[in-house]
Amino acid sequence: MNNIKGTHKTMNNPLLDLSGLPRFSLIKAEHVEPAIDQVLADCRAQVEALLAENTDYTWDNLIQPLENMDERLSRVWSPVSHMNSVVNSDELRASYNACLGKLSNYGTEMGQHAGLFKAYQSIAKGEAYHRLDRAQKKIIDNSIRDFRLSGIDLNKEQQARYKALMEELSTLTSKFEEHILDATREWNKIISDEADLAGLPDSTQAMAQQSALQREQEGWLFTLEFPSYLGVMTYADDRAFRKEMYTAFVTRASDQGPHAGKWDNTPLMEEILALRHEAAQLLSFENYAERSIATKMAVSTSQVMEFLSDLAERSLPIATSDLGELRAFANEQHGIADLEAWDIVYYGEKLRQHKYSISQEEIKPYFPEHRVIAGMFGVVEKLYGLNITESRRVETWHKDVRFFEIFDKDGLLRGQFYLDLYARQFKRGGAWMDECIVRKLTDNGSVQTPVAYLTCNFSSRLGDDPALFTHDEVLTLFHEFGHGLHHMLTKVNYPSVSGINGVAWDAVELPSQFMENWCWERDALALISGHYQSGETLPDEMFDKMIAAKNFQSGMQMVRQLEFSIFDFRIHLEFDPKKGAAIHEILDDVRQQVSVINPPSFNRFPHSFSHIFSGGYSAGYYSYKWAEVLSSDAFSLFEEKGIFDRETGLNFLSMILEQGGSRDPMELFIDFRGREPQIDALLRHSGIIAA
Repeated sequence: MNNIKGTHKTMNNPLLDLSGLPRFSLIKAEHVEPAIDQVLADCRAQVEALLAENTDYTWDNLIQPLENMDERLSRVWSPVSHMNSVVNSDELRASYNACLGKLSNYGTEMGQHAGLFKAYQSIAKGEAYHRLDRAQKKIIDNSIRDFRLSGIDLNKEQQARYKALMEELSTLTSKFEEHILDATREWNKIISDEADLAGLPDSTQAMAQQSALQREQEGWLFTLEFPSYLGVMTYADDRAFRKEMYTAFVTRASDQGPHAGKWDNTPLMEEILALRHEAAQLLSFENYAERSIATKMAVSTSQVMEFLSDLAERSLPIATSDLGELRAFANEQHGIADLEAWDIVYYGEKLRQHKYSISQEEIKPYFPEHRVIAGMFGVVEKLYGLNITESRRVETWHKDVRFFEIFDKDGLLRGQFYLDLYARQFKRGGAWMDECIVRKLTDNGSVQTPVAYLTCNFSSRLGDDPALFTHDEVLTLFHEFGHGLHHMLTKVNYPSVSGINGVAWDAVELPSQFMENWCWERDALALISGHYQSGETLPDEMFDKMIAAKNFQSGMQMVRQLEFSIFDFRIHLEFDPKKGAAIHEILDDVRQQVSVINPPSFNRFPHSFSHIFSGGYSAGYYSYKWAEVLSSDAFSLFEEKGIFDRETGLNFLSMILEQGGSRDPMELFIDFRGREPQIDALLRHSGIIAA
């Protein structure tokens, strides 16, 4: 009887219906485990069948079927993983977590499958390999590398240990992210006296009032969701209020702050680093940083550290000067002799207004959501000849989510994407692009259209007014759209190197950071700006002030990113099982080396550093700066030729975006730029050297 019920549940499971886009309105937590169990069982059976049916292995009788098999698993899991991030619930979280170990074990099992490894090796060594195209060869080469990185060369006991490590890591990293989400959601502050809101702009106050109403409370409700937090830190005159909110934010999921110990990530961080180190050593790497480099553009850990140290050396004098200027301003103009961590953003904004007579708040009315999105699409149309239109016939996971389609100049559908812009409860913070569906050739010879999720956490619309974005939020949107274009515009038809798949992680930020450049160009701003009431584009006077202020405190911003990058790399590079993670000691040492601001002792920024403890950036956060060298240098060609030069745009499209992970990123860059990347453009764009 139970078997019949289980089969019935599987047959009616919306996750297993891959005939179109995910059926979000039908997907329930109860569907998740049966779907994953079914697909994993199918995958295992198919692998054994493919190996048994042949002795002479080829692309067509082994690798192509495996590509299709893996893509099916990815499509079933994608909406589950996505919904866990954007409409989190206890039930969905439990189902999601129940599958993590199963997926991890399956991945390791395939990576340690001796028969599969031998089959790949036989193809790599055979005559037919040389007749394959570049993308096919790359898939085979990557796979053989990844077999070794999954422990194919280990003995049975070591393989079992590696498998256990991977399963445990998948559980711990998920728990790390959950702790941040829970800690962020738990804290809020109601203000009932309007006098306590002094300094806060109308938009921040209205957002807080709307939040209170949504939770059936009176007054103004402030949360640790980023738009609320940033509004207070930037504008609230009440120093005690800023300190309270800063303390709550920087102690999330830690042993400090208002919820000290409740969701403390300290033991998880220790354990994650220890397990990563053990896994790396099992694979004969000295440490996890070395293991991380094995799949990246960078050739050694010393090259990464030299790159970061060089940037720090160039940036530190400017950062020191930035902070000195801020301290003097706060003291002379506002009587603040001791600048605290919760004062930096507040007085930084006052100094920006003092020097340049411009603030993010003044700019916001010129960046209403509809104008920014239409303008962003206009930029892409000018560069690549693409047309983007909205479709309202697609079901989504939330009423605020929109859906768009990308067509090329011949009217061919190239990609589709969901756009989820606003911060809300039960949604992970930050901004990201993720895959929903990848491009591939289907069995009938047609091309499967790639689909992306683009997710941000901006302030939502207030009343009848459209959502208004800060310029920083516009940059974030362009950044994520750059990732989306990389995923959607690929012309590679094999899933494992289609779009961002197979791209070296320290090159994956090239298309995203590249897109940000247009947010600073007058001709592009004419497209993406327009006052939400009058429609007037950003006035010249305001644009001039924006450009003058572009590199305001750029030295401080640069060393802050370098602090994150060096800290991440060193905790993985220097981990010693005898001493433990030494997280705080290494962080203090890094700050001595590259920081100009020493935060208070209760600051626990690592405890919410999800990029490296639960995301894909472990021993890889340096990738942002590494790829920024590539993106700045790539954009410098547009500075030479014209920012909307169609020929250069089409070259970037064909030589970078369409290639996916089918070729080495350095080769692709040299094809586009005519030479290897140079650091000068990054230093110039960042104000570290004179333009």
